[in-house]
Amino acid sequence: MPLASPVQLRSRLPDVGTTIFSVIGQLSAAHNAINLSQGAPNFPCDPQLIAGVTRAMEANHNQYAPMTGLAALRTALAEKVNTLYGTRYDDECEVLITASASEGIYSAISGLVHPGDEVIYFEPAFDSYAPIVRLQGATPVAIRLTVPEFRVDWDEVRAAITPRTRMIIINTPHNPTGQVFDRADLDALAAITRHTDIIILSDEVYEHVVFDGKVHHSMATHPQLAERSVIICSFGKTFHVTGWRVGYCLAPAALMNEICKIHQFLMFSADTPMQYAFAGYMADPTTYMALAGFYQRKRDLLRTLLADSPFRLLPSAGSFFMLASYGHFSDEPDSDMVQRLIVDHGVATLPLSAFYSDATDNNIIRLSFAKDDATLRAGAQALCQVNPRGPR
Repeated sequence: MPLASPVQLRSRLPDVGTTIFSVIGQLSAAHNAINLSQGAPNFPCDPQLIAGVTRAMEANHNQYAPMTGLAALRTALAEKVNTLYGTRYDDECEVLITASASEGIYSAISGLVHPGDEVIYFEPAFDSYAPIVRLQGATPVAIRLTVPEFRVDWDEVRAAITPRTRMIIINTPHNPTGQVFDRADLDALAAITRHTDIIILSDEVYEHVVFDGKVHHSMATHPQLAERSVIICSFGKTFHVTGWRVGYCLAPAALMNEICKIHQFLMFSADTPMQYAFAGYMADPTTYMALAGFYQRKRDLLRTLLADSPFRLLPSAGSFFMLASYGHFSDEPDSDMVQRLIVDHGVATLPLSAFYSDATDNNIIRLSFAKDDATLRAGAQALCQVNPRGPR
């Protein structure tokens, strides 16, 4: 039994409960469901990474790293970003190693957003953005992506900007829709923010997972946007080690100074042995440049396997995710559909409504293809057995 407490509480987030990821995870475990819900690989990472961590530990690199991160790793990142995106960040004051991309997002919002500010973000959205904004006493302003293309209406963004707009949160490649920004999107964002004090927070954790020969249009590829952007990336997503909880942040020095003020009291420094391993591993660029082809093969495999399913698959241009619509054969809420898939068919997905602040339901579910081929085959087989309940 839980301990009873006599303390009267006043919640900072009274309407926030357990995340959808935990809810679905618990239900899936109860039914031993095939996991196509979580954006975490279920296959092993490169043994070289484990060996790198082991060597670091054996060499007694087990104490605090520098607050901003291991110098060799910051230098490697600055060189990588300069080579790929054309912006040179100062590895002394414009690169920060964080204890996960999530910590980087929290530190950036907390350090740069103030009470009374407004922060524009786009829904469907990763579920942490709005709560973090609210914790600063600021107001999250949700703008919906168009359906089913899931593109930004830049005229709507322009109309939503007020004198209180402090930040716009971008996510490309996008979770949960799998869409990516193109150059026109960056030009539109630059035009909207020109001559303002608006900061761009760009969540680019899937930066190396872009398909069909397309390129990742990082904020660092656009000089005007780079000057006002905080870019967040993830070693965990890139190298199949989401449990290691290491990410990084890039920003102009003035912005980074404020972010570091939060980071130093939140985590002080990210895990030391992992930083040594990443610094050595990144010496070979193929460790991250081969990711697009690797995950495109998984996307294509899942798409092929689901060709005979009743679901209609939406395009996925990047990330670990693919959306599937079912409104043509059922009008049941997506949360009910997801539960039915777990209980009746033994396969776990996520309802897209969980990524909207008002639970908007478009009869769409999210699938993750960041799984080994056996899991993809088993999950697809289960989804192909779904019996439509009839036309709408």
